[in-house]
Amino acid sequence: MNLVAMLPWWVGVALALVFYLVLHHFSVAPKPAALVKPAQVSEYIRAGFIAQVALVGQFLLPILCLCGALTSFLRRKKRQGLLSDVTQSSSAQALDGMSWREFEMLVGEAFSRQGYRVTELGGNGADGGVDLVLTKGSETFLVQCKQWKAFKVGVDVVRELYGVMAARGAAGGYVITSGRFTADAQAFASGRNVKLFDGPKLLALIREVKAEHEAETAPAPLSMRPQAAASPACPSCGAAMVLRTAKKGANAGKQFWGCSTYPACRGTR
Repeated sequence: MNLVAMLPWWVGVALALVFYLVLHHFSVAPKPAALVKPAQVSEYIRAGFIAQVALVGQFLLPILCLCGALTSFLRRKKRQGLLSDVTQSSSAQALDGMSWREFEMLVGEAFSRQGYRVTELGGNGADGGVDLVLTKGSETFLVQCKQWKAFKVGVDVVRELYGVMAARGAAGGYVITSGRFTADAQAFASGRNVKLFDGPKLLALIREVKAEHEAETAPAPLSMRPQAAASPACPSCGAAMVLRTAKKGANAGKQFWGCSTYPACRGTR
């Protein structure tokens, strides 16, 4: 269930359906004919065992997958809520009240909105090594989160991540904290494919990501819509023209461009 919860919720629903169809097929498969030879005993036992396991599994595995899908959906909603709450705060102190788990979820949501596919590895505590794996195209990036309020992140943490990056062949890595980094940590990361994000820098990234997301989903302003962009200039005075519909005359019902300063100017196209 935890493995399914790391995937998008719709993947968990799809897996539940696949498991049910496959296991249901085995649970209703015809049993071997009545025994006629001793050599058939093992085959009979094997077929009966598979049928019994499939009979139970056709319900158990889909239920676990659906529970994992629900968990994934709720986590997604929580990540969105965390990001919204943080962007409304005026300082990086909004990060201090989070648990280490919430901090990881917030960081994952910020990278997800930048186009990365985020895999949450989870952990058994606040220092779980590599916490997130980011994938974009064929490249992989590793993220280590440190929800440390009272201590600065030292060079040992950055070295640890850099070593894991080399072992896994990752294209880059991030060490992200709600606090600060020591001078040694910053010096070690300089010139390497490891980026450091402290509290203020992370807060700025989150706000930038949310602003870009809202700009992408917002309707285009009137000045950028095709009709406004295609508006010609008046041949008489040079002012912008407006699309109008003739109400009378030989061209009644047809559209034409009329000067926006009408009746001061009667230029038309």
